[in-house]
Amino acid sequence: MRKTSKLVLFGIEDFADIAYEYFTWDSAYEVVAFAVDRAYLETGNGRKFGLPVVAFEDLPDAFPPASHAFFAAVVYADLNRLRERICQRARQQGYQLARYVSSRAFVWPNATLGEHCFIFENNCVQPFATIGENVVLWCGNQISHHARIGDHCFLSGSVAVGGWANVGDHCFLGLNATLANNTDLGAGSWVSHGAVLSGAIPPASFVSAGSSNIAVLDQARLALALRRASQSRKRHGAPARVEPATDQLDFPHN
Repeated sequence: MRKTSKLVLFGIEDFADIAYEYFTWDSAYEVVAFAVDRAYLETGNGRKFGLPVVAFEDLPDAFPPASHAFFAAVVYADLNRLRERICQRARQQGYQLARYVSSRAFVWPNATLGEHCFIFENNCVQPFATIGENVVLWCGNQISHHARIGDHCFLSGSVAVGGWANVGDHCFLGLNATLANNTDLGAGSWVSHGAVLSGAIPPASFVSAGSSNIAVLDQARLALALRRASQSRKRHGAPARVEPATDQLDFPHN
């Protein structure tokens, strides 16, 4: 694909690897560099895929916002608030936020897409649906007619969101989760893989896998469990997973 814009990716972990591939082979963006906060710029990670890794604080001088776009390749830490904060910082530096929509995704012409979304292949976004800003739709989700996905959300893959359903801001939906028509999922909620929901779900809910029980989400315990899962994968050299198994999350609710 012909390249018409230059792009800097924030991050050097799994999502950065994947974003690099998709932007490189299926977009008009040319990835020219990676960025991390200076505190994470360690000796030995000065290049990635042959491209420079620079301190975020130095980014405007090295890759000016007038000629470069920006994408934060960060997953769902702190229920996507980390990715949100990075985007805010990039905007303050003057960067335009990039958006990726796979050429193999089906997005109806009158569906609304926010800024800084990443929509993988085989997503179906039906007429009159709304996708907020800073949303990641991993592979194979169905966003039905008139449904709304709020800002700063992450849908892991094969998630079904029924017609007129609403997903509040800062939500995570695990693999194969299902929201029936007219479901209203409150903001700041974690829905585990395979959960099936209908009706009104309070904000800051934790929905367990299998039983789909709803409890109050303990964000501190969730963050700790995710951090432990990430550290375990790195320690054992295991391939990273998009979603840690919910049974390893130590039931992060009150």
